[in-house]
Amino acid sequence: MSENKKRKILITNDDGIDSDGIIRLAKAAQKFGEVWVVAPDGQRSAMSHSITLRHEIEVHPYEFPVEGVHAYAATGTPADCVRIGVLNIVPGRPDTVFSGINYGYNCATDIQYSATAGAAFEASFQKVHTIAFSEGASDCHEVTDAYLEKIMGELLEAPLGYGQIWNVNFPDCKLSDCKGVLRERKVSHGGFYRDRYKEEKLADGGMRYSVDGVYNEDAEEETDFRALVDKYVSIGIATNIS
Repeated sequence: MSENKKRKILITNDDGIDSDGIIRLAKAAQKFGEVWVVAPDGQRSAMSHSITLRHEIEVHPYEFPVEGVHAYAATGTPADCVRIGVLNIVPGRPDTVFSGINYGYNCATDIQYSATAGAAFEASFQKVHTIAFSEGASDCHEVTDAYLEKIMGELLEAPLGYGQIWNVNFPDCKLSDCKGVLRERKVSHGGFYRDRYKEEKLADGGMRYSVDGVYNEDAEEETDFRALVDKYVSIGIATNIS
């Protein structure tokens, strides 16, 4: 990118515009360009690539807690936020989309359900270079904070094909326990939880089900899942369309 042109970065997430992760991501992104945030007005996790077709979407200016960031809260899904941000809000379209920082990993088979990844894939379909960021679901951000800016700089112009995103996951551990960064990680066919539902019989003969997955760390070598289990930062390409 020309030094005379300031990069325009659009940021969204699925945890809501007031989440800690998107605030930290926007702060870090300011080092690389002009930051615009279009994000859901509340929690939208596990919505995958869902978009709104039969209802209107409202978008309102939002008082974002990072000075200099142009921010809007939307009633739609994370993928809606990307579509509206790219097509209507960011002047001249963004050069880059960041999605995250998600609260909880987006790796292995969880990617298919992730609205963080879904928003990132929407950006790719809109032909915008995209990076998704996720971290473990705890309040320890040491690894993310140590590596985030360096990885942003590394991937901002790293090539991607149509329907592809860079997918970055930071391990849920202290920085002293992190073993470094593993690149070119494949998407695992496994997952941290093996599917299972609790079952309860109802008085009318119906059934009530609730998710009750079994925790698992049986991960294939050279995958995103294995990297995180072994306490590495995982970087890889995820593809939605072959």
